[in-house]
Amino acid sequence: MTSRLVLLLGTWQPDRAVAASLAERVRALILDGRLTVGERLPSERMLAQELGRSRATITAAYGRLEAAGYVVRTHGGGTHIALPHSSSGRPTLPGSASIDFSIASTGSAPGLHEATIRALPRLAAQRGGTGYTLEGLDELREMIAARYRDRGVPTDADEIIITSGAMHALALVLAAFSRPGRMAVVEEPTFPHAMDAIRRAGHRLVTTPVTAAGWDVGHLTTTLLDLHPHLAYLIPDFHNPTGANMPDADRSVVVATARSAGTMLIVDETCADLDIDRPFTPRPFAAYGDVITLGSLSKIAWGGLRIGWIRASRAVVSRILAVRPTIDLGTAPLEQCIAVELLDDVPALQEHVRSRLAAGRTAVRAGLEAIGLRMPETYGGLAVWIGLRGFDSTALSLAAHDHGLRLPPGPRFSASGVLNGYMRLPITLDPETTADGMQRLAAAWKDVHDGPVTHAAMEHLAVV
Repeated sequence: MTSRLVLLLGTWQPDRAVAASLAERVRALILDGRLTVGERLPSERMLAQELGRSRATITAAYGRLEAAGYVVRTHGGGTHIALPHSSSGRPTLPGSASIDFSIASTGSAPGLHEATIRALPRLAAQRGGTGYTLEGLDELREMIAARYRDRGVPTDADEIIITSGAMHALALVLAAFSRPGRMAVVEEPTFPHAMDAIRRAGHRLVTTPVTAAGWDVGHLTTTLLDLHPHLAYLIPDFHNPTGANMPDADRSVVVATARSAGTMLIVDETCADLDIDRPFTPRPFAAYGDVITLGSLSKIAWGGLRIGWIRASRAVVSRILAVRPTIDLGTAPLEQCIAVELLDDVPALQEHVRSRLAAGRTAVRAGLEAIGLRMPETYGGLAVWIGLRGFDSTALSLAAHDHGLRLPPGPRFSASGVLNGYMRLPITLDPETTADGMQRLAAAWKDVHDGPVTHAAMEHLAVV
């Protein structure tokens, strides 16, 4: 049976000293999250047999990793993944700050400070209570319910739970409904942290493909009907990372198929407001049937404002609220009060985001044209998903680091470690930073195109 490490190495071929090349490749797998801390690596003898290399070569590679702090080796206990315990920061180019393309965030919206000031009297009025609100403030729940009604989905406030962001919302849903050992469908690619959360809840992940052109709905529905997975996690609006949007007709089919298969649909709408110029406005998934919807203010207000929500049936809400006290006792009242103030003027938030994303999209397109890469049609969302014409995104990620650019490789967005020929580029940064980052990407692209590069700074590259 082939080890997971060898599967992740894929078609790896050493471009120089084999031990050094293998150690570098394993470090890359650790740093982009495909090999996890504490995971046991194959024995030297087993890996040597699988790769067709000498045991001395594997011993040397493991020795390099151990010296750099990336593995811990114990006599009789095997070799396990670790991370260097270094307090030093990542090295950057002289006189130049590092640019982070691993985080797609639009920054703070105008008016956030004023909304915070206006929220203080509202917070003061809450002091007569306990401050614990498992379901969230009534006024905020009603405002979010009204947004769904405006989008054509009848919703009452008691079908809403306020959470501390969308990832917290997903964690609550998984705590209430996960069944360890059962299958869960996720898109390929998808949002890495959600994928990791579902896996850590004990589910076996099954993938369905998505590209910038959209979903293979036939594959998705066949997977649901053939495998009857316990749940499926989908991002149908400005999909992260591809930016795709699922049409209404496909949404209807997916909901009906999931119902037939007995599959719980978890629909992530955190990107639904990130519209630049989408030519159509689909109805929410919840308009077609009983699904669990996750939402968030973080993408249009500020990542530091940890306000999200769950929209679900009353029965689902009751079950989640029964579990929630084992995780937390409610979302911070101050942040909820700020959210009430911000939701009074959603169009202003959306216009700010639209302007920011449009400028970022233009800057990314210009940078890609300079490299000679094609940018797919992108109508909004957090990022663009780029095909690299057969180039290795892991090698490009390492080369980009040498130019002071953090760039997650394509497999970080994959549940099965594939997609090494793709990368995600954010359109959320300001145009000047984006242009600078794209110039660094062009320099890294040249390095990879011209031949092998060295990565002396690898020991200090933080986990993406």
